Amino acid sequence: MSRYKGIKSKIVHSDLNPVFHLQTKEFDAKELSPHLIKLARRSGQLNLSGRGLGTAPEKIWEINDLDEAEIRLLDVKLDRDTEGDRWWEYEPLHQLDLSSNCLTQISSKIQNLSTLTTLNLQDNGLESLPSEIGNLERLAKLNLNYNKLTDLPNEFFQLRELKSLSLSHNLLEDLPSEGIGDLNMLETLDISYNKLTAVPPGVGFLTRLKQLSMSHNDINDVPPDIGNLRVLQVLDLGYNKLTTLPPLGELRKLEMLYVQHNLLSSTPDLVGCIGLKEAHLSDNSIKAIQPEVLENLPHLKVLNLRDNKLDTLPDEVSCLRALIRLDLANNTLTTLPSSLGLLPHLQALQVEGNPLRGVRSDIVRCGTIRLLRYLRERWQSEGNALDGEDEHSILPGGPPDHSASNFPDRYNIIRGGKILSLANKNLTTVPAEVFEEAKAADVNSIDLSRNIISDIPTGMKNIPSCVKQLPALEILIARDNQITEIDLEILNGPKFLATLDISNNDIHVVPPELGLMEKLRCLELSGNPFRVPRHSVLSKGTPAILSYLRDRIAH
Repeated sequence: MSRYKGIKSKIVHSDLNPVFHLQTKEFDAKELSPHLIKLARRSGQLNLSGRGLGTAPEKIWEINDLDEAEIRLLDVKLDRDTEGDRWWEYEPLHQLDLSSNCLTQISSKIQNLSTLTTLNLQDNGLESLPSEIGNLERLAKLNLNYNKLTDLPNEFFQLRELKSLSLSHNLLEDLPSEGIGDLNMLETLDISYNKLTAVPPGVGFLTRLKQLSMSHNDINDVPPDIGNLRVLQVLDLGYNKLTTLPPLGELRKLEMLYVQHNLLSSTPDLVGCIGLKEAHLSDNSIKAIQPEVLENLPHLKVLNLRDNKLDTLPDEVSCLRALIRLDLANNTLTTLPSSLGLLPHLQALQVEGNPLRGVRSDIVRCGTIRLLRYLRERWQSEGNALDGEDEHSILPGGPPDHSASNFPDRYNIIRGGKILSLANKNLTTVPAEVFEEAKAADVNSIDLSRNIISDIPTGMKNIPSCVKQLPALEILIARDNQITEIDLEILNGPKFLATLDISNNDIHVVPPELGLMEKLRCLELSGNPFRVPRHSVLSKGTPAILSYLRDRIAH
């Protein structure tokens, strides 16, 4: 079968040569065969994707209401010979897939399919939608990508049960000022690749939204109420015309930020985005990075600042203790801070295309490991201590020095007043006084990863000191150590603990009572030798792990 937009034709094969027939409504109607109707009635699902349809078969809109005569006729066509096979009494239609056809319109009779929960109209030629689509009160997922929609009917915003709405690759210039905010069950909204010049009014009311994509438009402004999206995890504003962004610190669940290919002159205010893992800021006009932003991103793993106008990089970049990839290529940097060499997890550092004066070009060409070693050597030559680490302990693949247990000074421990990072310090224990300083600084994130700690530090067990006295503690990272057990008495101390990472340790038993820690939103347990929970449970994420553990309490 061959399909071309705007041309309705079908290839009918004979014994000699293929014969082309004009695709008429009659041909379209035959695509909905009696066999497909039976399958749809049995399963509640109908798939007519990629069949070259120019019109949707009329029988679709009546599939839930077949009369006795139509059922008898279908029985004859299907040569039914099984007694008691009452297939016609099965599921009403709840999933309809008409994607990848040549449809230019949808019948108003779609309102008859009131039981639909999923509707896929992607990759057609739809220029408008019938107002009756608003009667699909149960619709939870709607895909309208790759069409020619220029607007949406007001009735569209009566779809109050929608959780996923995809409208990318259309011709939308705006959305009604009163409308999008009514879809307050939405968790995913994709309006990328349109002609929008502003963020649709009312987006700030979508408080359940987890993913919002508005890339590849002409948006030049983002309203402050985007900060209301407190559970947002992915925000994609790339390829627009933004010159500024409002403070995003209220987006504490944000993990992925894409604002590449805009007109930004400075980095967004991300103070408060403690869950951020990736920030893509390439291809802007950013001249400076605010140090306070770098001080408050404990989980940032990827920072892309390629193709900007940066001429300096603050020393506070050393606060990004979880950073794995840093792309600074094609800026105007003349030097790099030596403290870059102290980042314990950094594996990729791109600096090509900068007029660096303080680093020889041959060192840059040798790659990340050589460059980090050079920066560490320069850090040491400037009279700074390496905090008990040898040059291999911070570089990928280097052996740790198990004999070292010194601590950095208070400035390096609690830089910015929110993060206690002791990652990759070759520690065997942590004294109580360190946590006393953390309490005084109102720390809410502790990183003890990549050490040789064999147990949760003693200083974390004593009441009223240490971690149990940290009322603001939300994040505890203790991965890549030698912890052998999970002490619930310790973990129940911080009442607001939301992130617990104890992956890659030597834990043999996970206590089921861990599932009662209702505040946990991110639990990392992989890389330990316990037998349960199995990997199949771990791969489903934190809610599934906690549920599994709670179920084991009763057993």
